[in-house]
Amino acid sequence: MRAVPALVAAALLAVTGCGISPTDVQDRGATPTITIPPPSKTYFLIKDGKLSLEPADVENDTVDSLLGALFEASEQPLGDRDTALRGFTYDGIEDSVNPVTRDEVPLPRTSTLTVYLRGDGILSKIAMAQIVCTAQQDVVFEQVKIVRENEGRPSKSEGQYTCGELKPTS
Repeated sequence: MRAVPALVAAALLAVTGCGISPTDVQDRGATPTITIPPPSKTYFLIKDGKLSLEPADVENDTVDSLLGALFEASEQPLGDRDTALRGFTYDGIEDSVNPVTRDEVPLPRTSTLTVYLRGDGILSKIAMAQIVCTAQQDVVFEQVKIVRENEGRPSKSEGQYTCGELKPTS
């Protein structure tokens, strides 16, 4: 019968806790949040054979407007800068960002951005870098897929990249 008092004592000890009395909930300020900075109003052109971050003349800093301006730049004189996108036309983007909703709060999800373009000729590595690095200024996009639309033929994927894979290291 000695086991019963020991069991009661153990149960009583478990109920009383570790000797710290409970307190009311205390408000310590706002909950911590992470803010993802928006992309800048810049795009990548070529200067001295290397990618160069240049100001873009756009109304807003969306990836769609930056890429539209990047392709439009290929139709203009650029002074000491250049672009490898001459002869290509921007057709738009499609992203796979579908924020997860948890407790009614949308959470950002990284994704792949698909960029559609038209044009004949070879899309060089530095041309792809211009597209990918411009798009990845928006940190939501982990990778950028480039798809070439063809008149009367199926579309062709030019690949899926990150800026680090394409950006010249020298």
